[in-house]
Amino acid sequence: MNQLSCKVCVGLWPKQDYFIADCGLTQAYLHDDQFFPGWTVLVLKHHATELFHLSRDERSRLIEEVAEVAAVLAEAWRAVKINYELLGNQVPHIHWHLIPRLPRDPAPLDPVWRIAHEPVQLQPDALAAEVDRLRHVWPAHLNQMPQRP
Repeated sequence: MNQLSCKVCVGLWPKQDYFIADCGLTQAYLHDDQFFPGWTVLVLKHHATELFHLSRDERSRLIEEVAEVAAVLAEAWRAVKINYELLGNQVPHIHWHLIPRLPRDPAPLDPVWRIAHEPVQLQPDALAAEVDRLRHVWPAHLNQMPQRP
């Protein structure tokens, strides 16, 4: 896998209308499946597939951005827990899944990957409203327009 064959680097994923905020080293997007409301992906702006490919400073900055975004999501959704996932098997480009787990969660003790469900895709108006709501609760310094890696 390299930048030329990476669907993140060539702009195929995530979709731009799901963009929430530029966080510095990463960009935050709503996940296209909102069965778990607030499911967000935090995508590294440059191509790397493993944490050890990053400098020590980048790794530190990355985890700080993960923590900042998790705090915003926890507040915005009144989450009882945030799940953190960094896999990369299907999309080999560093990206974190941050999933607010809510009081009405259908299976609070299971990882989201094990819960069979029909994906919930927001209609364009609902998606725009949700992205706008999240941008309003986001720290002001994170509200920048997206720049593709």
